[in-house]
Amino acid sequence: MYENRKDLYRKIEDDRKSKLLVYITGDRQNLETMIASDVLNFFLEHLDIIGSVPKISLYLYTRGGDTLASWSIANLIRQFCSDFEVIISSKAHSGGTLICLGANSIIMTKQATLGPIDPSVNTPLNPAIPGAPPTARVPVSVEAINGYIELANSIGINSATDLTTIMSILSTHVHPLVLGQVYRTRSQIRMLGKRLLSKHMNDDGKMEKILAFLCSESGSHDYTIFRQEARDDLGLKVEHPSVELYDVIKKIQDDISKELELTQTYYPAIKLAGQKTIDYEFRRALIESTNGGSHKFVSKGKLTKFQQPGVIAEEIRDDRTFEGWTYEHN
Repeated sequence: MYENRKDLYRKIEDDRKSKLLVYITGDRQNLETMIASDVLNFFLEHLDIIGSVPKISLYLYTRGGDTLASWSIANLIRQFCSDFEVIISSKAHSGGTLICLGANSIIMTKQATLGPIDPSVNTPLNPAIPGAPPTARVPVSVEAINGYIELANSIGINSATDLTTIMSILSTHVHPLVLGQVYRTRSQIRMLGKRLLSKHMNDDGKMEKILAFLCSESGSHDYTIFRQEARDDLGLKVEHPSVELYDVIKKIQDDISKELELTQTYYPAIKLAGQKTIDYEFRRALIESTNGGSHKFVSKGKLTKFQQPGVIAEEIRDDRTFEGWTYEHN
């Protein structure tokens, strides 16, 4: 819990000679949260309390999320400090990696990983998922579309007529407006990555190498980049935590994991455990600082078992009564 973590936060601040921000988006299966623009005002509240200081450390755990929100978080933090570092206990993927590109340095534990920043486009016009609810859509990977076109070129399909046919087939499965958004997003992510890197790096060749790998050469959005590769192959400024610092980082991660139940898959039937109805409250994301308190993204509601007339199997109804950010004072 937050009250138990504050002393650990102070230890990191003393060790790093910095002020600490903590941002966690939970990846509990079936209750995942992502980086989104709604966090910016909460970040600002914490940063206003911290004030302008020489150095800020961001303790980050995330599987990613909105590209422009990630860009804004990195830039917002840099308005309050000249030295910005990110501490990764375990995962800082996709949009989390984009945030890291804006940092002067990255502290990575042995198990910490970055990931490609090639985003997926999610719109109501995306392809529907067969058998899923009508609003469910397949995310369209920017690099998957590019890979389709490169595949055509690699097998000799390169005449204007053939390429027109290839694009026509593609557009029957992916809406043309989504394809246009994919192109814009691919260009945008490289631009954002370069602008973040340029805040602390002036080697164009080095920046291009980093972006080329993170945007396409890794081959898969699920590719994981451990600290040795991040430092030696990509050339990012990566630091190892001391034994003492690692112990603090791990204790924070363990405590947050316990509070957000990150290692426990959410199944409504298991949550009910033989009962007909229960109230629930899930903590799914958080933003914290030593003096700024704790903002938590919370879902509350009631699970109820019921049976439709003429149907043998019971069903479960989820009546969500609250979903949003709450605040816990110091």
